[in-house]
Amino acid sequence: MIPALMPTYNRADLAFERGDGAWLWTVDGRRFLDFGAGIATSSIGHGHPHLTKVIAEQAAKVMHVSNLYRVPQAEELAARHVAASFADSVFFCNSGAEANEGMVKAVRKYHAETGHPERFHMICFEGAFHGRTLAMLSATGNEKYLAGFGPPVQGFDHVPFGNMNAVRDAIGPHTAGIMIEPVQGEGGVRPADLRFLRELRAVCDEFGLLLALDEVQTGMGRSGKLWAHQWAGIEPDVMSSAKGIGGGFPLGAILAKEKVAKYLKPGTHGTTYGGGPLACAAGNAVLDVMLAPGFLDQVDGVARLLWRGLLELAEKHPKVIEGVQGAGLLLGMKLRPEIVNSEMQAAAVAEGLLTVAAGMNVLRLAPPLIITEAEVAEALRLLDRTCLRMTPSAAPGTIQVAAK
Repeated sequence: MIPALMPTYNRADLAFERGDGAWLWTVDGRRFLDFGAGIATSSIGHGHPHLTKVIAEQAAKVMHVSNLYRVPQAEELAARHVAASFADSVFFCNSGAEANEGMVKAVRKYHAETGHPERFHMICFEGAFHGRTLAMLSATGNEKYLAGFGPPVQGFDHVPFGNMNAVRDAIGPHTAGIMIEPVQGEGGVRPADLRFLRELRAVCDEFGLLLALDEVQTGMGRSGKLWAHQWAGIEPDVMSSAKGIGGGFPLGAILAKEKVAKYLKPGTHGTTYGGGPLACAAGNAVLDVMLAPGFLDQVDGVARLLWRGLLELAEKHPKVIEGVQGAGLLLGMKLRPEIVNSEMQAAAVAEGLLTVAAGMNVLRLAPPLIITEAEVAEALRLLDRTCLRMTPSAAPGTIQVAAK
């Protein structure tokens, strides 16, 4: 018999009942250091007192009214994001996939309204991950995800990640824009070279294309700046955000310059739950924390400490770790071919550490942004023990989840 909860995930046999900061406790009392953060989503940790207080207070007032009416919480959150970014206007939705869908629609609408409806193709990159909707599966381009869902949605052209010559070769009369993650999270925690991002901005300007950045995973402080593209000193025309923007509460956003946003007029785009009072109250609480003086500097400093520690681990365990890559607090350990990342993930769980597997045999580390230096040191200690478990010369044994 199929379970009542549809079996679309390979879930670990762990059920968490509470969390505090960077720590989670299971229903049977085991404690784990969380370096997955709900796949880079619990940005300010578990049980953050300000976030939980704001959510509880707003839930007691009103949770949903629909977008038939003004939503002051959304107006405030949009104004704050505009003030802290390149954008002139913001659309709120529920998820990263929905934000990416809306972003592509915005790019296509811009060209249709400016006299070029034939321009609807997006240049995307091999190794990308943009979501699980039909169109975003096509933007992702991964055959494994596309299998069984019919022909891909038209309008997405894929080129090698980081190859500027391939980008230029792909530009044609139907090209509308370029869509890229500053760091490919699911695709192996691969950062785009900052020079490459600058060249993409320049080529968009040269050919009249729009630069669309998928900052669903890289945004909201994860890189040590509010948005990862800020390290390159560029501005996109339109950008998607989700995951960390709500601190764990479902929230997504499309941020756009006026020249793009002005064409999304009433009736062209919408969503039932997006921008509701409760979600936007959560979003404002997250911004309260992230925009506080010194917060992003602390993230950057802790991230550099973790980076150095991972490099030392790679040097100490060359039979396990091939290299370290990523940016900020979105880092990955590239494992040797004989070390399977899902098995490494299970070994880390046995030591009391939660991580996330990524493509290209990478083990992804994306802890809450509020982690301390002491917690980084503890994570490195647990990873050291995990590497010892995974060293090929070690005696084989059954992995057991540790009780703490």
